[in-house]
Amino acid sequence: MSTNSFYIRNMLLHYDRQLVTARRLARYRQALRYAEGGEEPAIPPDVKRKIMVERVAREIFENLIVTGSDNPIVEEVRAELDRQTGERLTFTYPPGGLDVQIFRQHGSVPEEVAPAEKAAILDRLWAITLTKVDETML
Repeated sequence: MSTNSFYIRNMLLHYDRQLVTARRLARYRQALRYAEGGEEPAIPPDVKRKIMVERVAREIFENLIVTGSDNPIVEEVRAELDRQTGERLTFTYPPGGLDVQIFRQHGSVPEEVAPAEKAAILDRLWAITLTKVDETML
């Protein structure tokens, strides 16, 4: 590996981390705006749990799966998705883009999936993530 490619990969890795942090900060700012509105009414424990499961699942779905984390839950979700689709999929956020791109390997060349198939894969991925998080939360 040449020195230039190392620096480029390192720069892109840092940029990817910055994008993840920016999305996380945007969610925190939104939560703070809601919190400033006043006191929240009492919420039943089962509803609180469901909200927490969805929040954790959203964090895993938006950040950890795309960045390729070695978190056990992420690995389980990816393995289940690979099993259901029958192929290994790659998720990336393009530089400057807000929507995730999904690629599948055809030989040695990655091919982007069609928009309709992308929606179906993301729906399946969300359902798997939600189920896995729900199973593992106390």
